[in-house]
Amino acid sequence: MVFKKMLSALGVGGPSVDTVLTNPNSRPGLTLDGQVNLLGGEAPANIEQVVLGLVTRVEIEGGDSEYAGIMEFHRQVVGGPLQLAPKQQFSIPFQLPVPWETPITDVYGQRLHGMTMGLRTELAIARAVDKSDLDQVNIHPLPVHERILEAFSRLGFRFKNADLEHGRIHGVHQTLPFYQEIEFFAAPQYAQTITEVELTFVTSPHGVDVVLECDKRGGFLTGGHDVFGRYHVSHADADRVDWTQLVDGWLRETTGRYGSLRAQGFGAAHGHGVPHRRGGSGMGGVVAGAALGVAGGMIAGEMLDDAFDGGDEDFGGFEE
Repeated sequence: MVFKKMLSALGVGGPSVDTVLTNPNSRPGLTLDGQVNLLGGEAPANIEQVVLGLVTRVEIEGGDSEYAGIMEFHRQVVGGPLQLAPKQQFSIPFQLPVPWETPITDVYGQRLHGMTMGLRTELAIARAVDKSDLDQVNIHPLPVHERILEAFSRLGFRFKNADLEHGRIHGVHQTLPFYQEIEFFAAPQYAQTITEVELTFVTSPHGVDVVLECDKRGGFLTGGHDVFGRYHVSHADADRVDWTQLVDGWLRETTGRYGSLRAQGFGAAHGHGVPHRRGGSGMGGVVAGAALGVAGGMIAGEMLDDAFDGGDEDFGGFEE
């Protein structure tokens, strides 16, 4: 009996957990639905709680270097405490809200190269090794996101990469400790002015803040520099606006500005604020962010890499 208790404490013969999603696809502001299936082990187990968390890979700047860490950015307790008898089967249905600022991972059914996201299930067991499960999830754009991405495609921009940067954008209300950058190679008609554009969506129930960072080419006597633009659109505008014309106007206005962010300060022509993207200070910055109210923290990067091996596919455009 003592030997069995020792094995149970080490996780041998203990309960197992398997999360089944009704649909792994969702959008910001909606939910992920499913159930957590528990199976008792060789001995009774006291389950302290069952927790779901959304995890993703985030780039963290520290000094002159950059790191990639896995962050849990949203979590919810869905069960517990409960006692699980040997071999007992027990299911917990759930609806996990997807935060409005959750980054986009998929467009038209294709994974954005550079994006990874999963739903992690944590089973906290009293006096024993905790168990976990990890499932890939796919976050698709809202209608406004789609229209803006389509406009970039129509204007001739080519998708380059997407990633998440730890930090906050000055002047934008942000609830998560990171923001997504969707990078494009410049379209031919802009190539004499800019080399690349980075697009960021900061989404809320009321609309979307659209932040543009353009890598502006240098002139005969001037060096290259970044210029920024920030614009706000409503969800209700999705089918009311000529998005190609609007995005073209944003780009021309943004690239018409001179000087870096720090030279411009906060504020620009036509009342549009110029954002300040503030990065973190090394791996500890993410942990500190979690301690200040962001659920979770850092977990082993290999866990996500192994689970989603081969899941990231290059994505060259936004047309179906």
